Amino acid sequence: MSTWTAGPGRARTAGSPWRNWAGNVTSRPVREVSPASAEELAAEIRRAARDGLRVKTVGTGHSFTSIAATDGVLVRPDLLTGIRRIDRAAMTVTVESGTPLKRLNVALAREGLSLTNMGDIMEQTVAGAVSTGTHGTGRDSASIAAQIRALELVTADGTVMTCSEKENPEVFAAARIGLGALGVVSAITFAVEPVFLLTAREEPMRFDRVMSDFDELHAENEHFEFYWFPHTDNCNTKRNNRSAGPAAPLPRLGGWFEDEFLSNGVFQAACSLGRAVPPAIPAIARISSRALSARTYTDIPYKVFTSPRRVRFLEMEYALPREAATTALRELKAMVERSPLKVSFPVEVRTAPADDIALSTASGRETAYIAVHLYKGTPHRGYFTAVERIMTAHGGRPHWGKVHTRDAAYLAEVYPRFAEFTALRDRLDPDRRFANDYLRRVLGD
Repeated sequence: MSTWTAGPGRARTAGSPWRNWAGNVTSRPVREVSPASAEELAAEIRRAARDGLRVKTVGTGHSFTSIAATDGVLVRPDLLTGIRRIDRAAMTVTVESGTPLKRLNVALAREGLSLTNMGDIMEQTVAGAVSTGTHGTGRDSASIAAQIRALELVTADGTVMTCSEKENPEVFAAARIGLGALGVVSAITFAVEPVFLLTAREEPMRFDRVMSDFDELHAENEHFEFYWFPHTDNCNTKRNNRSAGPAAPLPRLGGWFEDEFLSNGVFQAACSLGRAVPPAIPAIARISSRALSARTYTDIPYKVFTSPRRVRFLEMEYALPREAATTALRELKAMVERSPLKVSFPVEVRTAPADDIALSTASGRETAYIAVHLYKGTPHRGYFTAVERIMTAHGGRPHWGKVHTRDAAYLAEVYPRFAEFTALRDRLDPDRRFANDYLRRVLGD
């Protein structure tokens, strides 16, 4: 099965600089290429090597780090899109790497299929999402990368390599979250299952109650997450569990009012006001945290897991051992309360089971994620530095696509399989064809 087919690839001299979604990263590649097949991609990588240029692939630019920035060849996977095949016997789908998650989700639903778990936005390309460790929340089901059953990787010498538990297993163990350091992913095979229904229960809850009941809320729900609003004692919790039905989606007007008007339109205005008048932020937070009421609805997975995110922001997220989550959150709340900081964005908390991917933020340990955000254009260094100090004291692992200051020396301490990954990088990319400043910092050179 194939959809969204494209013609031959394109190459062009880069014009205007590339910028990421948040606008905090800019790069000026020498040229941009849009290959339409793995073979064309391999040819472009060999051509870059002949020209002495580095190569990076960029998806939709939703990373807040410079993980995709390059001064060499920028690969845009716009033409590497579509479903290659659906294997209903194996319950897998093989998809081209540049396919946006939102298009994959819609196509799978049309076929009566779904991913088991996903993040809270679906704008990213599938390769961009898995390469940086994008995740949702789950007691038993893990990140998007943990659902990969095979992948196709184009390496620095132009080899098109297939990786799975049976074929090149040592590469598969690392390349599912490869940071773009091992090669360029050209296709991914995901495990899928028959489409199912989720019932979402969203409910306001006080901070102290969430802290005291956190383990119970995690244990009793397939997918639990919550938002805490700084400068308040208010949280908004969300519990997603499988349902036998019937479907009871959000009414169109009610869903639009809360997800678009309140969560995007009004929130955008509130953030703009807070940026202009920071002393007003605590009062705005108290109002915002009371604006969303309890609601319950039942729908297919991607309509429950994901939400529109139109307000632009910067984000830092750390993965902690799950048992450290409530202690770190109480420390974070106390830090905000005793500091002059004014924080307009809620803090997001999610969980994941341990997985077996070398550089997954949940590698080898039950995990809680704590994500902090600030509205685009707001000075962020003071807040993010204070948060990072708390997270690293608990052995936190930074999300690869979100703002952080950690380097290879620190990361080697918190990832037991760090040396396994860097040794594989030395084998697959000895000349550092896929290097950039970010990878030099986090992986060493």
